[in-house]
Amino acid sequence: MALINAIDLVAGYVPGVNILNGASLTLEEGEIVGIIGPNGAGKSTLLKAMFGLVDIRDGQLELAGDSIRGKRADELVGLGIGYVPQNDNVFPRMTVRENLEMGCFQRPKLFDSRFAAVVELFPLLADRGGQRAGSLSGGERQMVAMGRALMMDPSVVLLDEPSAGLSPAFQSQVFKQVTVINKAGVSVVMVEQNARRCLEICDRAYVLDQGRNAHTGTGHELMHDEKVIELYLGSLAALD
Repeated sequence: MALINAIDLVAGYVPGVNILNGASLTLEEGEIVGIIGPNGAGKSTLLKAMFGLVDIRDGQLELAGDSIRGKRADELVGLGIGYVPQNDNVFPRMTVRENLEMGCFQRPKLFDSRFAAVVELFPLLADRGGQRAGSLSGGERQMVAMGRALMMDPSVVLLDEPSAGLSPAFQSQVFKQVTVINKAGVSVVMVEQNARRCLEICDRAYVLDQGRNAHTGTGHELMHDEKVIELYLGSLAALD
């Protein structure tokens, strides 16, 4: 049974205007699944629809075989889905430790054990615990955001453009962090414009175009698919 199964999702922000036009995605336990495609293809909308932030107008969305279509984001967090948005993904005036406390506000008694687990994955967060998140570098803030998403011990984390706006060095660090999270037992769905780097680390990937699935396969298969290279990786590779 798939951990997450999104089938023929139709969704959008404005009545009568669909961004997703039948997009589908499956995440198996232990996988990293990438979502790539041109700007405006619906990549982030698919992730937001899976996290209850965009109204799903048609299609099915399941977590471990149970329907989660229509559930609020806070309900999905309680069910074991974490989400890291692309923008405004930390509370800048709060310290790193306070940001992590916000990550388990539904179950505050978990904080000590989850804090220990998260800083074991990301030791820098322990060193910077008293520092305001807004004073950190972009890569460090991304680490805080990922750490906060892990505070409820999720089975799935949804990452929206985790390397966006970062220097090449910090981009490499973020992709390493994604693999660290995955090796710790968390399945990952990741939207990325840095298509080549995404395909290098993901087990499988989906290419979206105009809100629909255009191609799917393993990361290795898509990196060597002539049509994918010609239509998508050629322009997206400039962002590597």
